[in-house]
Amino acid sequence: MKSFASDNYAGVLPEVMEALSQANNQHARSYGADDITARTATLVKDLFGPAAQVFFVFNGTGANVLSISSATQSFNAVLCADTSHIYCDESSAPETITGCRFFPLAANDQGKLDPDIIRTRLIRKGDVHYAQATMVSITQATEYGTVYTPAEVAAIAALCREHGLYLHMDGSRFFNAAASLGCSLADISINAGVDILSLGGTKAGMMFGEAVVVFNPALAQHIAFKHKQVMQLASKTRFIAAQFEAMLQNDLWRTTASHANAMAQLLRNALAASPSVKITRPVQANAVFAEIPRHWYEPLQQHFPFYVWKDDTHEVRLMCAWDTREADIAAFINAVKSLPE
Repeated sequence: MKSFASDNYAGVLPEVMEALSQANNQHARSYGADDITARTATLVKDLFGPAAQVFFVFNGTGANVLSISSATQSFNAVLCADTSHIYCDESSAPETITGCRFFPLAANDQGKLDPDIIRTRLIRKGDVHYAQATMVSITQATEYGTVYTPAEVAAIAALCREHGLYLHMDGSRFFNAAASLGCSLADISINAGVDILSLGGTKAGMMFGEAVVVFNPALAQHIAFKHKQVMQLASKTRFIAAQFEAMLQNDLWRTTASHANAMAQLLRNALAASPSVKITRPVQANAVFAEIPRHWYEPLQQHFPFYVWKDDTHEVRLMCAWDTREADIAAFINAVKSLPE
């Protein structure tokens, strides 16, 4: 089976598998006190800047919960897009564990927040009857596979600074965004004013594990204790760190993310040739959103699983991954061509 449902469906990069094997060769200190974790932390500083501190976690929800909890108390509020993963797809875990109110703001047709929309909810500061906004969270790449430019991130960061808010970036597909923009990892994070980043690894080709990268020293003060409190401190941290070390060395992340993005462009162009298909969002990372005939769902999903995003408009999401091949796309397009209009 070759899936277009999610890049989570893909296997593990050979380089990552080798890194895991090497990490398994001997005993090492636990809870992040090992040499591999230390090397990877240094590599993170090399890529993001000396202020960056990294904390390895089990999964993406854990990364977001740790990031948000580092900046909030239970009487606070987080402002996020109404399409955001933290609001729609993490089963209320961020709200339950942090105790914060999440205010969903209307994203534009590309799934992005803009400063004017955020500004409309910066109200009732100091009002004890109202959850106090303390953080804005944006997703990079967005849930629609679009990408915030460095300037767009910086504009939101400037608004956050003006109003005393922290800026969190949910970067489950952060590597795809940087590859799409052709920029450095720092350009769309610390250099653009992001305070804390949930850095995804699993969707990029790791077996398990994500990271939280802290840029703002104010958030780093207590995050090590939060790391343990929210149950995201792995005793064998080296097995997560080793995977990130492999991903971050020699621009492996860029090579694999660029490939996934290129496959999405190829898929988009092939689908756009069909008169029964409407491409609904710009294809900037590794996702293709399209409206297709409802009667195509079942025959296509028998061989190529994908997610139906909006059933009322027949909009589906097709994801490409590091291991998507041109032959996989050709097979999918041939299946499409065999179906009645």
